[in-house]
Amino acid sequence: MINFRSQVFSLLVIIGTAIPAAAQDYGRIDAAIQLYPSTFNTPAELSRFISRDFTTNEEKVRAIYSWIIANIAYDPAEYKKFNYNFKNYRERNAKEENTRRQIIARTLQEGVAVCEGYAMLFERLCELQGISSYLVSGDTKATFSDIGRPFKKNHMWNAVQLNGTYYLFDPTWGAGKYNGKFIKDPSYFWYKTPPELFINTHYPEFSEDAQVDTIMDKQAFSNMPIIIAPQLTMADVQQPSGGTLSSEVASGEFTFVIHGIQPNSITFSFGNKKQVVEDFEISEATARFTVPIQLGAEHLVLYFDGEPALAYKID
Repeated sequence: MINFRSQVFSLLVIIGTAIPAAAQDYGRIDAAIQLYPSTFNTPAELSRFISRDFTTNEEKVRAIYSWIIANIAYDPAEYKKFNYNFKNYRERNAKEENTRRQIIARTLQEGVAVCEGYAMLFERLCELQGISSYLVSGDTKATFSDIGRPFKKNHMWNAVQLNGTYYLFDPTWGAGKYNGKFIKDPSYFWYKTPPELFINTHYPEFSEDAQVDTIMDKQAFSNMPIIIAPQLTMADVQQPSGGTLSSEVASGEFTFVIHGIQPNSITFSFGNKKQVVEDFEISEATARFTVPIQLGAEHLVLYFDGEPALAYKID
């Protein structure tokens, strides 16, 4: 596996605080977790704290996620500590299970991990609480260089069953961001993330793990733009559907049709200062507008009401 944001696309961190994880109040749980030790010798020790303080599976999963994102720092140097080339996450052989235990112990004791450490610890704590869960491996989309490249397994996250339904979690991305160093920035966007939003950035190795009724194929995921706005899905990006724009458009401008938005302002940037889209049309919650091509530009970011929304690569 490669580190989850070796070339971090910093705009994606906006997603982390844009949407609350759920309607219910998690304040008591999150506050209680702040009183826990920051390290443990074994997952069983942490699990006993959780069993003492919480009763429902929902509360326990929230406590597990909250503790992990508050106390585990991402460190790519951890890739040198173990062989992370697991063959089968759901039917581990004895050697892989031993490595898993070592990864979990180091994550708890040292407070550092890569995505496998985050996800395996999350899974183990669920297991100790009798909560059904499993690991999901797959591809992620977070940088301009991810647009159009072949599928690769570069990340791991979790699926957890609550009240008969599987939900998706990414404690690694929930803990913060990495851009040469780890920046702690706990986020609950990646707690029970709606599957239709999770698929914007996470594509599982096995399609059923996306938890959506219909999933785009791997090539379509690769080709799509980077969706930053948390309210948008791929279906909302009606034109252009691909994430790579050609600078040789005869009209000299890019045309966009984006559903599900009614912004008061639209701006764009080719990597320098923001520029204003002077004329745009809004009808039936769909925005239609054009952006003039800038010669030599390699990237384009669109902003709705000042917030980054979509990112494209330019050929």
